[in-house]
Amino acid sequence: MEDAVETVETGRVRQMWHLLEPLHALLYYAPEAFHEAAALGYDTSERWPAYFAWRAAPLGAADVDRVASAFYSFSPAMVARYVPAAWETAEPAEVLAGRLRAVDRTYRALFGDLVDRPEFAEAAALARRAADAAVSPDGVTSGPVASDAAEAPGPVRSRPAGRPLAAANAGLPWPEAPHLALWQAATILREHRGDGHVAALAAASLDPVEALVSFAAVGAAPEPVFASRGWSAAEWTAARERLGARGLVDPEGVATDAGRALRAGVERRTDELAAAPWTALGPDATARLADLLGGPWLAAIGSGLLPAENTLGIGKV
Repeated sequence: MEDAVETVETGRVRQMWHLLEPLHALLYYAPEAFHEAAALGYDTSERWPAYFAWRAAPLGAADVDRVASAFYSFSPAMVARYVPAAWETAEPAEVLAGRLRAVDRTYRALFGDLVDRPEFAEAAALARRAADAAVSPDGVTSGPVASDAAEAPGPVRSRPAGRPLAAANAGLPWPEAPHLALWQAATILREHRGDGHVAALAAASLDPVEALVSFAAVGAAPEPVFASRGWSAAEWTAARERLGARGLVDPEGVATDAGRALRAGVERRTDELAAAPWTALGPDATARLADLLGGPWLAAIGSGLLPAENTLGIGKV
């Protein structure tokens, strides 16, 4: 008879995403990250050249189709403006080294001596356990549990089907410094959730631009915020018309009851697909990690570096 596994409630799963997402996303907004990107040769007059390089580098020198498929919500035409040009500026291995330097500088500037405290190392160890479970084929951590990130051995990671960005990041070596290990774990976990979200959108028959239009329709963020994904006005309008034909939005682009139900189902399924790491970690350890992340989360949100409105709809759905 198999041992019973105590699952983590979906509310906690959503909370962990909200706590970890800002710690990951600092890479795309911090001045230290822009400095490192400029040192690699990227144009930093806008954030997108570095964004596509930082986020896509774990995939290797991926082409437009592969990056657009993995990122999902970006217009392929927008992706083509930055990929494969990103790899002509710097090799993926150089980008990966640069992003760790960027995170190191950003975290030290933002969190100060907190990065050297035992609580940070404890948070890193717990987050790493969850990240290992995210890419383990049986949903459990691979390798023995360590008391802190520095002691944790380097487990052999699986390449889970249907989780391209999570698998690519999980295949990278773990940094020794706890604060960098925490960032990498946060990255694996947010990409694991994102990969699952793409699967949920596809199951709901929402193509990339329809996914954005339907999300805007439930008030996740104002429509201009979604313009950052590069879809033309004609593409947006056509997607709205397709959703209208399905009875999901009204003529003004506001979600109908059916549209809200569909989006709620997508978000619920996303939480379910993101739950395995936290179930493997267990409710008590997950709650402990949530407590440990409170201070860094407040510092990240309070830094003013991250946009108050975003295409993820954090805090809205």
